[in-house]
Amino acid sequence: MWRVKYFPQGFTEAEKGYVSIFFELLSKANVPAICQAFVTGKDGHPRYCADIPGVRWFPGAGGMSGCSRFVSQPDLEEHCLTEGHVTFVCAVMVTRGSSIPVPAPDIGKHLGALLETSDGADVSFTIGDETFRAHRAVLAARSAVFRAELLGSMAEATMPNITLHDIAPATFRVMLRFVYTDALPADSELGGSPSEMMKDLLAAADRYALDRLKILCAQKLWEAVSADTVASTLAFAETYSCPELKNRCIGFFATWGNFKKAVLTKGFVQLVQQFPSVVDELRERIGS
Repeated sequence: MWRVKYFPQGFTEAEKGYVSIFFELLSKANVPAICQAFVTGKDGHPRYCADIPGVRWFPGAGGMSGCSRFVSQPDLEEHCLTEGHVTFVCAVMVTRGSSIPVPAPDIGKHLGALLETSDGADVSFTIGDETFRAHRAVLAARSAVFRAELLGSMAEATMPNITLHDIAPATFRVMLRFVYTDALPADSELGGSPSEMMKDLLAAADRYALDRLKILCAQKLWEAVSADTVASTLAFAETYSCPELKNRCIGFFATWGNFKKAVLTKGFVQLVQQFPSVVDELRERIGS
């Protein structure tokens, strides 16, 4: 049995101004399922679809999956509200498991253990008073920048120890673990300010051409965007050439209620000073 949970004011404070929708499994079974939802426009055709990727495992009663920013409230009212009603269409398809269960991929687990033990490490990085041991082949396989530095004709190719500047030890530690495991730690493991860590990580990902890490950080930053932070986040996205995050922030600005609050922040003043071309894009988007 399934339940659709609808949050007209957003699932958390971070999603205020958006509609959130989630699918919750009520039975005790541990099942894989594909969930989809869309809201119809005034013409009766699908207008907005929830971004719920692929097959998700629901681990028994209480397991949930969904979309925290399904559609903004202004868009819902403008394009979907008909005579005081909105129509959502939701579907759940439980998929059948194969007759021979295949274990989940665990290469990240093994490479993570290799990083922890430093077995076979052939290069080290020193940042301040901390040293990190690693494997040239792993780094080169994951990053074109590391490949050029460690296996190419640059001086670092023959150096057993490389001193790094302009990156914090905590940031490099998380980035290095991502290189080996392709995963980010939980927010609770990132210290006092996960958003600041995500900014530092995105900058490091840009520096080392770790595109997937860059997008993951952008996603985390977008999920934390509010009227108070959108201007500084937009400036950050422009600084590190992150169009995905930039476009989302501009779209956030385009909502008049968000715009009125955001222009009063210190971040907006800095945005005007540092990136006037981005402000021009904003003006075009909001039509003023």
